[in-house]
Parts: sequence; C-alpha cells; structure tokens
Amino acid sequence: MSDKPQDRNIQRKVAVAACFGTFLEWYDFLTFATLATYFSILFFPPDDPVTALLASLGTFGVGMIVRPLGAALFGSLGDRYGRRTIFLVTIVLMGGATFCVGLLPTYAQIGIAAPILLLVLRMLQGLSVGGEIGGAAVYLTEHAPEGKRGVYTSVLQLMGPLGMLASTAQIVALQYFLSDADFREWGWRVPFLISIVLLAISIKSRLNLHESPVFTQLRARNGLSKTPLRECFTDRHTLGRMGLLFFCISAGGSLLFFSSQVYTTVFLKNVVKLDAATASALVMVATLVLFPLTIWCGWLSDRIGRRPVLLAGLALGCVAVLPVFHGLLAFGNPALERFNREVPVVLSGPSCQYDPFSGVRNDCERYQELFARLGVLHTRTEGELWVSIGGQAIDGYQPDAVQAALAAAGRPLAADPAAVNHAAIVGLLLVLVVALAAITGPQTATLAELFPARTRYSAVALPHNLSAGWIGGMSPFMVTWLSVRSGDALSGLWYPGGLLIMATVIGALFLPEIRNRSLDN
Repeated sequence: MSDKPQDRNIQRKVAVAACFGTFLEWYDFLTFATLATYFSILFFPPDDPVTALLASLGTFGVGMIVRPLGAALFGSLGDRYGRRTIFLVTIVLMGGATFCVGLLPTYAQIGIAAPILLLVLRMLQGLSVGGEIGGAAVYLTEHAPEGKRGVYTSVLQLMGPLGMLASTAQIVALQYFLSDADFREWGWRVPFLISIVLLAISIKSRLNLHESPVFTQLRARNGLSKTPLRECFTDRHTLGRMGLLFFCISAGGSLLFFSSQVYTTVFLKNVVKLDAATASALVMVATLVLFPLTIWCGWLSDRIGRRPVLLAGLALGCVAVLPVFHGLLAFGNPALERFNREVPVVLSGPSCQYDPFSGVRNDCERYQELFARLGVLHTRTEGELWVSIGGQAIDGYQPDAVQAALAAAGRPLAADPAAVNHAAIVGLLLVLVVALAAITGPQTATLAELFPARTRYSAVALPHNLSAGWIGGMSPFMVTWLSVRSGDALSGLWYPGGLLIMATVIGALFLPEIRNRSLDN
C-alpha cells in the first residue's frame, strides 16, 4: 500500500480496529482462564470439589484444543470470501459467547445443563480465537505501508499482554471492593457482561473498514483458491513454511511468552518464596519494558531484516532461560540457594511415582507431594521409606519431623526482604523480555510475508494456533510434571529450553529473509 495521506488514514483505522479486536479476544479468553476455579463451584456438581475443579480446568482447556479447528475453518473462509468478513464474524462470535457466559444460570439453578452450556460457549470462544489470531496478522500486514511492515504490525503483539493486564486488574479490583460472598454470587459476571461494550466498539470500528487491498486485487484477477487448506497441504513449499512457522517462529514466541510473562511470577512466588506483591511488581516492571521494546524490534527488522532479529531472539532465549531462573533464585533468596547447594536432601522409598495430576497412592508419594509444595530440591533412591536432610535420617512417614529438620538445617520458609536484590532480578527478567520482543516485534509481518496471497490466511492461522496450543499450551503441564518427577523445580525448564534450542537450529537452517517481499503474489 502507498504512503499517501488518505492511505495513512486507512492504515491507522485498520491498526486500531485490528488491535482493539485482538485486545478484546485476549481479554475475553483470559478472563475465562482466571475465573476457571470459581466455575468449579458454580457450574459443576458440588459433592466432589476435586472432580469439579478438574472439570472446570478441562473446560478451559477445550478452548485451547478447538483453536486449531477455528484456524482451519476461518482461515479457509478468509482465503475464499475475504479477510474483512471473517474479521467481523470472529469478533462477534467471541464477544457474544463471552457475554452469554455472564448470563449463564448456575448448576444450582438448571442442573447439568449449566456445565454443558458453559462448555459450548467455551468452544465458541476457542473457535473464534483460532480464526482471529493469524487473521488479524494477515489483514494488518496487507494494509501495512511498504518498508514499515515490521514496526506497523508490531503493535498487534502487545494486545495479548494488554488484554491479560486489563482482565487481571478488573478481577483484582472487583475482589477488593466486593465481599467474597458477593463476588461468588454475582461479581464474577461483571467482566463478562462488560465485554458487550467492548464488542460494540470493536464491531463499529470493523464495519468502517474496507477489504484488504491484496485480497481485492486477487479476486479481481480471479486468483482466489477454491480449496485453500487442501492447497496448503499439497504445495510442498507452503507446507514446508507452515512447518517452519509451527516449530520455529510460533513455538519460539509462545515458549518465550510463557517463560517471561507467566512462569516467572509462579517461580518467584512458589520457588524463590517472594511475597506475592513483590513478585508481581518485579514482573510488571519488566513487562512494561516489553511494550516499547517490541515496537523497536519491529522497526529494527524493517532496517536489517526479519531473519537476524528473529534468530537473535531465539538464540538469546535458548541460551538464557535456565541461567536466568538460576539467577532469580540466587538473587531473590540467597539463603535458600545456599541451602540447596550445601544441604543434600534424599528421599528413599518404594514406588515413588507421584504425579501432581493424578494424586498420591502411598507415603513416599506423600513426601513427594510435600516437597513439591514446599519447593524442596531433593534426590531419590529405592529402598525403605526414609528422608535424609544433611545426613540426618528420619524413618517412616513423619512430615512434621521432616519440616522441622529442614528448618533446623537452615532452609528458610520465605525470602528475607532485606536480602532480595531487586535490581538484579529485574535485570534478569529483562533478558527474557528482550528475547521475547525480538520474536514478537517482527512476528506479525513475518507470518504474512512467508506465504502466497491465495492461501495466506489458512497457512498462517493453522500452524500458528497449533503451535500455541500444542507447544506453548503444554508448557505449564510439562514444566510442572518434569519438576515434580525430578525433584528439582529448575529441571522443568528444560522443556522450554530444549524446544528453544530446536527452534533456533531450525531457524538457522531454514528461515529465509522475506523482508519487503511482495504480498500480492
């Protein structure tokens, strides 16, 4: 697109509509995630709270599972009937489903129909997110000015963190001003009902938009694909780049987002033992830097190319992820780091196969559950049931004696506020933020530039959503499972670390330079 004044005005409108709609998508999607634990009480049978909680979390997971289906469906429709039309459909579907969640009767009011309706609405949310993410990237990039695609489209990547921030802030405010009883009775509905206002604004902004100029030209010369998804899978060049997107670009972005924006807070609270307010504040400071840094990385990719910026982010991420978390422990709780280094903890027992997702079966697994909850670094051996702490052995299952021995050996229950090096922690967090920004800054433009116009929507949406769900979405599960099974909270980080190494190698071998590639072909 040219850079005339009228075109710049269109570009601004497109950017606002795309970004506001994507913000709404993430706001809706993450509000559901935050309130999933409340849904276990409201929408599932109350006689088995554990099963109800698992069912509620499973309902949230369904949204991730159906995202690729939404990507396949709406991606194919977007390549056949236009970006703008599908752009409107996905936002209406998402906003409508979210608003209806706020109106749902509870299990106490309508019985088993409540969780069924909740599941249906969650599936609609997942389908629409699958169509929106990828579609917004294509639509925005196809309107971007020549030579400025990276910086112009980089703002789209900020909508996920902003949506998460807005959703979390609203729920925290409601919980602060309302009693727990009022929040459970009606307060939880407010974030969902408010989304109707955001939906109305988003629809108005999108109705004023025109079809993508690339799609308009493609349709004018009868170049549309009748079966875009099939064409993606039968064209080896397109299929290869879809694999590159799945294993490299989208995988790297989702893994670094999890490592820098999600797991850091969990790690600082549960492993380093910082108080919740301090941990959240430190991560927030680093997150604020992400916003200008993402735009700068998008601008940089316009100057030196997408490939060097993306590879720099992947390489920094795979090299830094484990050392950063080791450093967070050392600078956040030096007494605990010293205890882990100097005081060996050994657990002996038969059948120590604790799985946090299936519960405990014997006393050895109860010890494993205890150590997982406390974040105790330990090794395991087969034999009679006992625990050794710095050479002091405790026979049988005596959890109180074990905790007393840990305290006597110098293991702190919480981080000493006077010993926390806040500047060093923020500096370490910024390392991961820099790596994430180097991926997300040029990512939106790269997604569209990789593929031909006639199948672009499908080729972008499907692998991007599959990677976010299968690789990024599995991160919480895999990190938790690996950490518990090994007895070391840091060992779970080999999941994102190892996959980032894979993404870096694949990118170094196969990632082409596609900056300023014509989008019309």
